[in-house]
Amino acid sequence: MTFVPSNGDADHPSGDSTKQAQARLVLLHEDDNVGIATELLMPGQGVAIPRPADPSSSTGDTIVVCQRVPPGHKVAIVPIDADADVRKYGQRIGKATQPIRVGDHVHDHNLADDHRIAVRVDNRHPPQPPPPIQAKFQGYHRPGGKVGTRNYVGLIATVNCSASVCHAVLERFDDDRLARWPNVDGVFVATHTTGCALRYGGQKHEMLGRVLSGYARHPNVAGCLMIGLGCEQTTAGYLAEHHQMVSLYGPDGRQLTRDDGVPMIVMQTEGGTRATIEKADALLEQVLDRADACRRAPADASHLSVALECGGSDAYSGWTANPAVGAAADRFVACGGSAVISETTELYGAEHLLVDRSRSDDVAKALLDKIRWWKEHVAMFGGQIDNNPSVGNKAGGLTTITEKSLGAVCKSGSTTLQAVYDYAQRIDRAGLSVMDSPGFDPASVTGKVAGGCNLVLFTTGRGSCFGCKPVPVIKIASNSDLFHRMREDMDVNAGEIADGHSVDQVGQRIFEFSLDVASGRKTCSEELGIGDHEFIPWTVGPTL
Repeated sequence: MTFVPSNGDADHPSGDSTKQAQARLVLLHEDDNVGIATELLMPGQGVAIPRPADPSSSTGDTIVVCQRVPPGHKVAIVPIDADADVRKYGQRIGKATQPIRVGDHVHDHNLADDHRIAVRVDNRHPPQPPPPIQAKFQGYHRPGGKVGTRNYVGLIATVNCSASVCHAVLERFDDDRLARWPNVDGVFVATHTTGCALRYGGQKHEMLGRVLSGYARHPNVAGCLMIGLGCEQTTAGYLAEHHQMVSLYGPDGRQLTRDDGVPMIVMQTEGGTRATIEKADALLEQVLDRADACRRAPADASHLSVALECGGSDAYSGWTANPAVGAAADRFVACGGSAVISETTELYGAEHLLVDRSRSDDVAKALLDKIRWWKEHVAMFGGQIDNNPSVGNKAGGLTTITEKSLGAVCKSGSTTLQAVYDYAQRIDRAGLSVMDSPGFDPASVTGKVAGGCNLVLFTTGRGSCFGCKPVPVIKIASNSDLFHRMREDMDVNAGEIADGHSVDQVGQRIFEFSLDVASGRKTCSEELGIGDHEFIPWTVGPTL
């Protein structure tokens, strides 16, 4: 290994020892053979090797950069032979496809993923429960014991054929008209592209049913109106029989005896488009009247169910924003609440970490079964899971899916994995859980919201502008440049970790900010009015 003195060398090509001393790398684990550049590094520049436990201090050695290395990208700090492991986070992220010199840029030109699923479920080490935390927020108490963080009314289409009518009804309830119901956060519309041409009772049908019923009964939804065409598969009868939805109105349009159900109207029964819009207008006013009577009241933080999501990730995400969200997730679990991580395709390569923390062999096996299903599912279409990361991820310094997953799983914190859920399945267990979902953010979050999550913690390194009515989305920037550049879209700056703040400090800040948001403080996406078009149910199966 060739090093140059850490105080610089006048004969070195860079010719500026002061500039060399200021250049920064971050080493995430003592076993790593790559460091992360925190600024643009140029060929010939000397860079101090930091100590993993204290990035502000160095080992006393300096490497010479061989190629241009953008911020967030990896630099070899030792020679790496061809076919040898490349290590980051103290974990293997892939293998070198050619010899790599000290100071070389390590990316997709010399690094490839070769992850294999090989995990034993009977050698687990679930952690002890965290010390309990007492915390409160101001929420909306609903029948059945759930507590909401928002007070929305929903317009939900049972089939794509009624989507246009739903939007036509929504257009009638503009800000001026909604001022009549000041205690309602708004009306959101949930329309989609399916609901028919699918096997009755099949997987696709069941998945959509779970999403629709999950949104209709969500604790952030004080009431909703469902509109269907009438001949689709997801009829009111199906939702009542298989997803415990209770309609207030029968097929003839008359109100049934129960008053705690969901109004459902059918275009074919009402007499078509115009008649349905008029009927929906009158019914929605009644729903809004009931919702406007709701008021916030003190609630225990055990009623918070937090969706953990990352989108537009970069190399900073795995050592700033995601670990900080993990620290916040641990706090929610310590309060008796739940934290839900998903994006199964972005757990591939890091599944062993969650298996090790699973509370039982059955939970561990359920997670591995989901990962294996995804490998087979993607292969059916000629793809591979390691086709991920995206173009934007790679531009931000992430090379392999294993590297991306190891950073993504940091959002899960350090507590025991309690359960593994199907997509949009109701979350009924406190603590950390995994929900099966694709890596596409809108579909992933839609599933977790349908499962009952009433807050979303969303980390981003490239800059996502995501919102999701009826649930507030707290966006956490992985780096300070992003936070200041897109200030109107970012709620919390986890980039402060790169500037010397601890993960625990930023995690506590996220936790406290989340309690404020749960109590009514608006997030950036809410201030901007984002969240009307992010309802994207994921369904698996043929269109018939």
